[in-house]
Formats: sequence, structure tokens, C-alpha cells
Amino acid sequence: MHMTNTALYAAAGIAALLIASAAFLILGLRLGAKREIERQQRSKSTAEETARRITADAEREAETLRKTALLSGKEELIKLREAWEGESRGRREEIEKEERKAGDREGVLNRKYDMLEQRDRETARRSEELQKRDQALGEREKEVDRLLAEERRRLEQLAGLSAADAKAELIHRMEEEAHADAANRIREIRETAKRNSEREAKKIIALAIQRISAEQSVEATVSAVALPNDEMKGRIIGREGRNIRAFELATGVDVIIDDTPDTVVVSCFDPVRREVARLALEKLVADGRIHPGRIEEVVNKSKEEVDKGIIETGERAAYESGVHGLHQELIKLIGRMRWRSSYGQNILNHSKEVAWLAGIMAAELGLDVAMARRGALLHDIGKVLTHEHEGTHVQLGVEMATRYGENPLVVNCIAAHHDDVPHETEVSVLVQAADAISGARPGARREAFETYVKRLEGLERIASSYKGVEKVFAIQAGREVRVIVTADDVNDERMTTLAEEIARRIETELQYPGQIKVVLIRETRAVDFAR
Repeated sequence: MHMTNTALYAAAGIAALLIASAAFLILGLRLGAKREIERQQRSKSTAEETARRITADAEREAETLRKTALLSGKEELIKLREAWEGESRGRREEIEKEERKAGDREGVLNRKYDMLEQRDRETARRSEELQKRDQALGEREKEVDRLLAEERRRLEQLAGLSAADAKAELIHRMEEEAHADAANRIREIRETAKRNSEREAKKIIALAIQRISAEQSVEATVSAVALPNDEMKGRIIGREGRNIRAFELATGVDVIIDDTPDTVVVSCFDPVRREVARLALEKLVADGRIHPGRIEEVVNKSKEEVDKGIIETGERAAYESGVHGLHQELIKLIGRMRWRSSYGQNILNHSKEVAWLAGIMAAELGLDVAMARRGALLHDIGKVLTHEHEGTHVQLGVEMATRYGENPLVVNCIAAHHDDVPHETEVSVLVQAADAISGARPGARREAFETYVKRLEGLERIASSYKGVEKVFAIQAGREVRVIVTADDVNDERMTTLAEEIARRIETELQYPGQIKVVLIRETRAVDFAR
């Protein structure tokens, strides 16, 4: 019984389990179906969202494509417009170019037309001239016919004369014709001779210049002495300046000691004395013993060396120029030319060059070569003495040459090379020509320092000549003159007139480049002392 109940309970449990399983199965199916429905709904909503997103993306892409297409169209339109404008501009330029060409052609045609008109006028003028010439020829033919008729009448009259009268008339006419022919012939010969002489003269001068080929002779004339150091300047000056005073007294020069490093300048109007001073100062600097006794000894030795060098230079110059038999004093003067210059041109080199030129031209012309060289070498010898004696260099040169027994032809070469006296021979003319050639060639001369100094001195002299002028200074290389006047003698009203008077006088008496500024300065000072 107990087992039956147990079986029943077991069956009932199984049945309950089955029912529960079936219930759970049904419930699960329902839940699965519900979830499937929910999933499908979610999928549907997701698909709709995706569709909406795709639609929105498509719309945006379509809008973008529309905008891109619009921009592309605009860009293409702009490019087309630019291309059209460029093409239009090119066509306009071509049209303008063609218009310019047409204008140029029109101008050329107008000029050609004007030329044709001018030629027509010229042709008409020439035709008129030819007609006038024809008329003139016709009148001349009539005149000739009239003269022939008169000549026939004269011959007829002569035919009635005696034989002697007819012969005399014929001889007289033949003489007149012969004189006329002779005069024409003489004139032709003179013109031909003149042309030939000019050509031959140029040929001779050119040949002489080519054979000389002299160097540039412009040289510096400043004497400067180099020092080993600036301490040497103090030794040259000496205690209380006794050394420099002794040196200047012994040599007759001015020693300029300034801030120029390691250099002392020797200044003197006499080039020989300046050379003696330069040589002596170099020896003193090299020796190192500088005192008054030593200075006098070295200066005397330097003078002897310079005198010896002058003689050697003169002899060498005479030998190089082919001049012999000169007096010893003339040799010394020739040697001293080495330290003289004229317009920056060394006189010795200039004189030798003139001697060579004159000798070559004299040889070409068949004249006295030795006399030409001698006169040329001595033509400027007076310039050595202008610092020591009164008179021009021509007068001094003539005096020296006459004193030492030179040939009168040589004296005439010296006296006539500036046309102060007439030329007596062809040789003096050659010396003058050679002197002009040597001085005029490029680079031979420059503006003389003496001329510059004289211009400054002239400015100061003119300004100083007026009453009330206290001091005058020519500054800025002579381009300005500063005049200091006394306040008591020159008042303010007088200042303007005085400046104008000085300026007008400078214009009248001096020659100068550019303009010169005249400045007048007037000041009043009150001075007292506190004791």
C-alpha cells in the first residue's frame, strides 16, 4: 500500500514536473516571441534611423556636389572670362601696334612726300639756275662776239700802221701776256713750296719726337728727411733749440718739425742749399752726434759733396748732349739745373731734351748740329741765377754766355728763344721750336707752384693796400680772402663798399679760376686787467 502511494506520489510529481515543464516551455516560447518582436522592432527602428541617416548624408552630399558644381561653374566662368579678356587685350595691343605701325608708315610717307616736294623745289631751282646760266652764257657769247669784232677792227686799224708800229704793238701785247703767265706760275710755285715746306717741317718734327721718346719730366721738389723714430726730433732741436738754430744758421734753410711721424721737412727757396741741408741732416741722423760743432763740420762736407756732384752732373749732361769745350763756370751752372724746375719740369732734363730735338732737326735740315745742341743746352741757363740776381732768365743767360766766350750764334739762341730779339740764324729758330715741343708735350709741365704762391700774395697785397686794414689772410687755396679791419678806421657803412672795392680790384688785376670770396671782419674789444 505504502509502495502504491509512493508510486502515486512519484507519478504525481512527474506529472507536476511535466506540467511545470510544459508551462515553462510555453512561457519561454512566449517570452522568445516577445523578444523577437522587440528585436524586430528595434531592427526596424535601427533600419529607419539608418535610412534617415543615409538620406541625410545623401542630401548633404548632394548639396555639397551642387555647391561644388556651382563653384566649378563659377571658376570655369571666371577662367573663360579671363581668357576672353586676355584675348581681347592681346587683340587690342595688336590693333594698337598696327595703328602705331600705320602711324609710322604715314609719318615715313609724309617725310618721303616732303623730301619729294623738296627735291621738286630743288629741281625747279636748279632748272632756273640752268636757265640763268644759259642766259649768262648767251650774253657772254655775245660779249665775246663783240670783243672779237672790236679786235678785228683794231687789227684792221693796225693793218694801216707801219711795220715797226705793228711789231711794237705785238711785242707789247706778248710781254703783257708773258708777265701774266709768269706771275701765275710764280704764285703756283710759291703755294707748292709752302705746302711742301709745311709737310717736310711736320715730318722732321715728328721724326725728332719719335727718336727722343723722353720720359715724363714732372717731379716733386719737396725735400723730406726720414727719421728712425720721433725721439730724433728732440735731438735735432737740442737743448733750448740750439741745435736747430745752429743748423739753420749754417745751411740757410728752414727746418719744419711738426706732427708728421718720423719725418722732418727742409724748406728753402734755393734748391742747392736745400739739397745741402737735406744731405747734412741725413748724415747727422745716421751718425747720431748732433751738436753745433758737429753740425758745422757735416754741413761743410755736404757742401763739398754737392759742389762736386754739380760739376759731375754738368759734365755728364754736356757729354750726353754732345756739347764740348764749355767753360767750367758754365758746367757748374748746367749742373745746378738739376735742382731747379720750371712749371714742375726739371730744367736739366728739359735742356737735354731740347738739345737732342734741336740736333735731330738740324741734321735733317743740313744745318750745324753742334751749334744747335750747344744753344739748346744753354738756352735756359739763366733760370739757375734768377734767385740770386736781378733780371729775367733770358738776360742772365745772355750775360753768362757772353762773359764766358760763347759763340754769338749761341748767344742769339738764348736771347731769341722767347722772341725777345730777332732770330739771326735758322739754328735759333730750331732751338725755339725744340723748346716749345719739350714744354708742350703731355705730362711735361703742370701749373707752377710759384704761380699759385704769387696769386695768394697778390690777393693779400691788394687787400692790405686799403686804409684801415689790419690783417689779411688768403685761405682755402686762394678761394677766400678774410680781411680784418680796425673798428676806429672802418665803420659799418664803409664795410660793404670796401668789400666791393677789393673784389672789383681783384677781378681787374689777377687771373684765377672760379670765384674768390671776400670777407671783411670788424670787431670791437674792451680790455682791462684785475690787479
